[in-house]
Amino acid sequence: MSEFDDAGSLGKKGFVRDVMRRISASGPRPGDEPDRDPAAAGDPVEELQDALRFFGSDSAEFRRRLERLLAEYDAARRRYHVLRQQLGDAERQNEKLVHTLQEAKQQIELLKEEVDKLCAPPNNYGVFTRSNKDGTAEIVVDGRAMRVNVHPKVDASGFEEGQLVLLNEAFNVIEPAGFVNRGEIASVIEVLGDGRAIVLGHTDDERVITLADPLRRETIRVGDHLMIDMRTQYAFEKMPKSAIEEVMLEEIPNVSYDDIGGLGDQIEILRDSVELPYLHPEVFQEHNLKPPKGILLYGPPGCGKTLIAKAVANSLAKSVEKRTGRQTTAFFLNVKGPELLNKYVGETEHKIREVFRKAREKASEDVPVVIFFDEMDSLFRTRGSGISSDMEATVVAQFLSEIDGVESLKNVIVIGASNRQDLIDPAVLRPGRLDLKVKVSRPDAKSAHDIFTKYLKRELPFHRSTEEHYGSDTQKITDGLIRDTIDNMYATTEENKFLEVTYAKGEREIFYFKDFASGAMIQNIVDRAKKKAVKRLIEQDERGIQLGDLIDSVRDEFKENEDLPNTTNPDDWARISGRKGERIINVRTLITGINRNEGRSIEDIRSGQYL
Repeated sequence: MSEFDDAGSLGKKGFVRDVMRRISASGPRPGDEPDRDPAAAGDPVEELQDALRFFGSDSAEFRRRLERLLAEYDAARRRYHVLRQQLGDAERQNEKLVHTLQEAKQQIELLKEEVDKLCAPPNNYGVFTRSNKDGTAEIVVDGRAMRVNVHPKVDASGFEEGQLVLLNEAFNVIEPAGFVNRGEIASVIEVLGDGRAIVLGHTDDERVITLADPLRRETIRVGDHLMIDMRTQYAFEKMPKSAIEEVMLEEIPNVSYDDIGGLGDQIEILRDSVELPYLHPEVFQEHNLKPPKGILLYGPPGCGKTLIAKAVANSLAKSVEKRTGRQTTAFFLNVKGPELLNKYVGETEHKIREVFRKAREKASEDVPVVIFFDEMDSLFRTRGSGISSDMEATVVAQFLSEIDGVESLKNVIVIGASNRQDLIDPAVLRPGRLDLKVKVSRPDAKSAHDIFTKYLKRELPFHRSTEEHYGSDTQKITDGLIRDTIDNMYATTEENKFLEVTYAKGEREIFYFKDFASGAMIQNIVDRAKKKAVKRLIEQDERGIQLGDLIDSVRDEFKENEDLPNTTNPDDWARISGRKGERIINVRTLITGINRNEGRSIEDIRSGQYL
């Protein structure tokens, strides 16, 4: 029933109009010739009459058929809309199904990739050496040198020597990687000019290794620690040196001789012995005279031994700069003696070797190097005198071996400091090792004045009472304060009595404050006076240092008995304090301490140990 579809359907009214159009078409048309054959013209009329008779006789039947047809048309139209809706639903379901299939396809592809990855053979890593013009590359795999192909999509022109590359199962380079970050540590002995170096491993075996490109952009010196892959013989990273840093302080001292007071004679000896060989090497060579290998500074604590050692290093740098005409930096290797000791066999000896290796490294750069061993008696005691004689013997022997090796080096000098030089092994003290021995004594009144001027400067604020007493000139004020403080400090009066010492023969001797003065104590006295002035300014709004602050600081300093050592043997105390001579059996303090009414007594006639 094509007449009922949407494209060409007529509808109810259209069907009637069609029937009427067909009836009208059977009658005569305007313009037709009137003289046509009546027989020919009668045919349409007859058809119309037949139709009228048909309609007239069968109108009821026709009406029923027409209504049936119209009802069928309505039903067909409803089915059409239902089918059209079902078709739309089917199209939407189809789109969902297509989307679901696409997602499933993607998941299948991802799973396939994962399966391919899991089933793929393992990849190797190689170390890239260089690329060739034919598209191949030179690599090292597990110590084997290989020439392999490079994947066409990989540009090997940007690869660096020593870089890791990823290889497929056919050993083709398919991807660049980073650099090796694990390996052994070796020390550089010599740097070669073609990207190689000679190193010393932990087994003391010398090897020639290749520096990776990142290392070639750094400055590699003798003594540097490098991380090396022993399979490929490549060095990849410069490592920090930590073996000796924990017991050695590397610094560039800024202390000059002008910063040291009261030690003019000692400074003169050191300058003549240390600086002259560097300022006039040709004169010393002419006389076949070698500079001293080592110097021993000995004396009571706090008298400037460490300051002198730092000043020597600074002065050496200036001497070399004066001779060469170029700026030079001096290195001061401050070795903390007690911390150098290690209970494990061979560790102390190893650290001593590291100290001298460090010195050789710096000396190879043509810079002055001073190795300063503080508390030298704790390291190099007389062999057989300590608790562990075997360790002392090996430590002393290692030091003697190293200091004898310094002879062939330039710009290296060993300086030791000790309060108990009598405990140091005689082999260390003999000429040819520690050639020069300089005693740093306690300051007398003249030396104390020089030390005071280093800390009590004219730029400081002074109390108005000082102007009334010394005048308005700041230089006169400082000179007057220092003079009066020293007069009070060095006076042999009753109130300045400090210790009573009893000797083995029964004789007694009184020591005063002046007998135990030191540069460190003078510095502390000035600092105490400054604190008193600051406190007075805050509390009373009175500005400046006055003489009373200095005098009170002297009293407070000696009341603390800081010079009394932690020992039960007065004879040991005497050696530490610089009071040597007849054996001492008793030491008694005559000054009362803080919150103390009686003096302190040390009495023990037995031989003891310095703690």
